[in-house]
Amino acid sequence: MTDNPATHGVHIVSSKAQIKEFVLFPYNHYQNEPHWVAPLLMDEKKLVDTKNNPIYENIEAAFFIAEKNGVICGRIAAFNNHVYADYHKENVGFFGMFECIDDQAVASLLFKVATDWLIEKGRTSILGPFNPTMLETLGILTEGFDKDPVIMMPYTKPYYPKLIEGAGFEKAMDLFTYYVDKEMVNFERVEKASDLIMRRTEGLSIRFCEKKHYDREIAIFREIFNKAWSKNWGFQPVSEKVFANLAKELKPILEEDLAVIAYVKDVPVGFSIAIPDYNFALKKINGRLLPFGIFKLLYLRRKITKIRIALMGIIPEYQGKGIDVIMHKEAIVNGIRRGYRSAELGWVLESNINMVRLAERMGAVLDKKYRIYGKSIG
Repeated sequence: MTDNPATHGVHIVSSKAQIKEFVLFPYNHYQNEPHWVAPLLMDEKKLVDTKNNPIYENIEAAFFIAEKNGVICGRIAAFNNHVYADYHKENVGFFGMFECIDDQAVASLLFKVATDWLIEKGRTSILGPFNPTMLETLGILTEGFDKDPVIMMPYTKPYYPKLIEGAGFEKAMDLFTYYVDKEMVNFERVEKASDLIMRRTEGLSIRFCEKKHYDREIAIFREIFNKAWSKNWGFQPVSEKVFANLAKELKPILEEDLAVIAYVKDVPVGFSIAIPDYNFALKKINGRLLPFGIFKLLYLRRKITKIRIALMGIIPEYQGKGIDVIMHKEAIVNGIRRGYRSAELGWVLESNINMVRLAERMGAVLDKKYRIYGKSIG
């Protein structure tokens, strides 16, 4: 699995010291990138905690570090996701958490060890990057390198597509994000469309999330999400435990009037969650809350001017009826009321034509593109 250690090689992460090296590598790798936002170190540690993070209930994981002349120069993870493979009836595994210097030999070796590990697990194809599922950051940035990423979206090196394609991967799917600000939205048009949709859909109503009943709200979000996304590319059913863990992380930054639930005759049929773009504040603390980062974060949160519409779903029988227009409108209008001036919509699958058209009708413009790669293995 390793080459001559005096040149370059890869080894599997097996000790606490190696896990620390794996987690810390991006903080050094991106230190001169002006648009990279350091994620919270505590969150990155949780993401590789296969014993305690519920997301690994049905996912086997292996983490690898590359070294060149004794210096760490790359990393990758391989994921054997049993739920995804069984749900899609596809013999597929995943790579993720890929970071590397601009060296094709090192990158190719990283992909080889990840692929070999998945072949040993019986997989015959590979997709990525998933980190490790669609609920975390995913994809490689291919357009938009001159902008900061919003919260829970990645920023990656411009040469990554070259390295991944050089290792034999091809595009599997692109993800789009859209930018809109209050000057770009035709509110008169949106209000007219919203009124028309409300009249056409008998019994349609909208309410805000109530944090005092958070467990109830999360159960509703999860039920809608699993139904709404069931036929989407890359989806896998999300367990109660995994969704509860995500909800726990979102709760401190969730604002009630930026999270809405749509009902038809008292039955929940859709939801949308927008969150403030805390990356604006996180960028100033370099991933560390302690000892003084927490105070910077609390101060800077008041200066955040953007929101991200991060999660949305409508159950299949009510898709295409315009309910998404109403929920987007609520997020943008209430965001403006709170002092936010712009929003990022996404990500959106390039194959989801309805959502692409909705973003365009809202006046949003394509802002960034991310790519998922794949190839056959074995």
